[in-house]
Amino acid sequence: MASGEPFRFSVLEAVLERITYANEDTGYTVARVDPGRGGDLVTVVGALLGAHPGESLRMEGRWGSHPQYGKQFQVENYTTVLPATVQGIQRYLGSGLVKGVGPRLAEHIVGHFGAAALDVIEHSPERLIEVPKLGPKRTKIIAEAWEEQKAIKEVMVFLQGIDVSTSLAVKIYKKHGDASIRVVREEPYSLAADVWGIGFKTADTIARAVGIPHDSPQRVKAGIQFTLSESTSSGHCYLPEEKLISDAVKILQVDSALVIDCLAELVAEEGVVREKLPDGDNGAVAGVYLVPFHRAEISLAGQLRTLLGAETDRMGAFHDVDWDRALGWLKERTGTELAPEQEKAVRLALTSKVAVLTGGPGCGKSFTVASIITLAAAKGAKIVLAAPTGRAAKRLTELTGHEAATVHRLLELKPGGDASYDRDRPLDCDLLVVDEASMLDLLLANKLAKAVAPGAHLLLVGDVDQLPSVGAGQVLRDLLSAGSPVPNVRLTQVFRQAARSGVVVNAHRVNTGEPILLDGMDDFFLFGCDDTDAAADITVDVVANRIPAKFGLDPRRDVQVLAPMHRGPAGAGNLNTLLQNALTPGREGLPERRFGGRTFRVGDKVTQIRNNYDKGANGVFNGTLGNVIAIDNDEQTMTVRTDENEEIGYEFSELDELTHAYALTVHRSQGSEYPCVVVPVTMSAWMMLQRNLLYTAITRAKKLVVLVGARKAIAQAVRNAGAGRRHTALGHRLADQRPPR
Repeated sequence: MASGEPFRFSVLEAVLERITYANEDTGYTVARVDPGRGGDLVTVVGALLGAHPGESLRMEGRWGSHPQYGKQFQVENYTTVLPATVQGIQRYLGSGLVKGVGPRLAEHIVGHFGAAALDVIEHSPERLIEVPKLGPKRTKIIAEAWEEQKAIKEVMVFLQGIDVSTSLAVKIYKKHGDASIRVVREEPYSLAADVWGIGFKTADTIARAVGIPHDSPQRVKAGIQFTLSESTSSGHCYLPEEKLISDAVKILQVDSALVIDCLAELVAEEGVVREKLPDGDNGAVAGVYLVPFHRAEISLAGQLRTLLGAETDRMGAFHDVDWDRALGWLKERTGTELAPEQEKAVRLALTSKVAVLTGGPGCGKSFTVASIITLAAAKGAKIVLAAPTGRAAKRLTELTGHEAATVHRLLELKPGGDASYDRDRPLDCDLLVVDEASMLDLLLANKLAKAVAPGAHLLLVGDVDQLPSVGAGQVLRDLLSAGSPVPNVRLTQVFRQAARSGVVVNAHRVNTGEPILLDGMDDFFLFGCDDTDAAADITVDVVANRIPAKFGLDPRRDVQVLAPMHRGPAGAGNLNTLLQNALTPGREGLPERRFGGRTFRVGDKVTQIRNNYDKGANGVFNGTLGNVIAIDNDEQTMTVRTDENEEIGYEFSELDELTHAYALTVHRSQGSEYPCVVVPVTMSAWMMLQRNLLYTAITRAKKLVVLVGARKAIAQAVRNAGAGRRHTALGHRLADQRPPR
């Protein structure tokens, strides 16, 4: 923001040339404008979010002086003014404001209609067909886009009056259309549930602006539900009532008695569920759930018990099998004899209708799964394989020779999130194997279990020592909890060949709280550095230069940076900026698109950060990785090819669903493997430095691990075994009843 003595109130009319910086959250923008006086461009700062390059603006504000950047205009408010000159109209139309019109087409339209071009689009859009090479289809698109942007502008004028950013105004309009202003005035808190990108805090700001009282029951109930929703983002399925009340009081800044009364009303209205649950040595606790999570927890526990107790068995042939003969045949087929733990796992998977196989790297988990599938196939079983991510599904396919799908694709999720396969239409299979099961959150695990037919076998495979799922729950851990009726085998023996790998050795050492080993390791390295900023620079150098030079790995395709947290100099956010500049710099003549604080370019590694059931064949989901393969500034679209080789189109207004993926948080890397991982570990991330986080990061690597950072930070992570408790009751619900006979 400019400093120094402000000048008197002024009006500045100018054409917006370019946006230098824009903050999506606050609307604060730094831009360069042309006042049209034949001189230099002028810097303007202030709430300009929503203005497009090429637009003529009438800005009200004050001139000021910045000690570093000099004279600039501080905008207090602005309006757009339709340009009057032929040159201005062409620039305006070609700015990308109207979908379907780029600089070249704008030149053709203005060349044909001259200064009347905007009037024709406004009042006689059918005349656009007069323009050479402009057919009826494109004419219709332009006319519809013009009408939509006009309608959006009206909503924007209203929302900007109550300090809502333009990007959110567009989303509100797309969700509610002509009802947008009514919804904002009368039901602002519904926006937090309806519109991606609007949380309770933004909805609360809007509600305050439209006059909803601070102590309104509508506000307090919305705040309670927001508190529960926020807790699911931290992995909790419910919150103890006392904690929910105290957290809600902090967020809402109201009296606890009001929160207690509104919570009681929510329970009575069935907006939330309150249930008494066991709480370890503390007796019982009142747990409060959002309705979908309560239903899913009860449903999942019930379905697993039903599967375990099913009277039919679609793999019944294995109850009478001659195991010595079968395992001998398997040895001849594979050339390898199963270890006792592996043999136990094979028998269990083929004779128990639900089973869990867990174990760390180098313990033969993959070979055991392949053995199970080989024996099942020999008996003619229908086998279906799945994993939570595209990368994990691809790896499972390569391992077994059987096609594997993501869980989402397997279930054929529909818009809204409902699955095509469920209890009424179960999957046609005798054996369902799900790899990387530690990633399964409560809601997805419930959908999956409901799709398993009675009598079919469900085998969940994963490493329970890794981080739990990003979403709510700790399903794999709960299935292995005391009292669970689900049988399991844990592989613990590290095989000789794997024992020579520094990646495997150090993963197990971290998991048991021992310091990492570096001497004699040719696949595990540490670049020691105590300074966080320097660690970030070294990380970029290691990825962009040192690893490609020494190991011949492609820095974008083969190397993945995994950071403990998003924020900070060595966090995923800043590293993405540094790595993009090093690996995919901007080039003259190549299209790119700026959105908020990010710039997207062709070749960028990106990841989806929300579930969107309306995209692709069966939705695109949080954590899906891909590469930008096209940017079309005329159509205002960007195309991403995902790891599942599906091409997904995004409108520019949807780019907040994507973020760069040169660096990921360790949580976001779950289920994926990479030839090489680089992990910055610094004391600035001390709150996140836990044993299972470092263990998960190391186990994502197939060939090579490079740690960058402070030895004391690594030592702290190894020492810190506390993974943080998640409030779930799945283990209790499973142990509460034995499987029906």
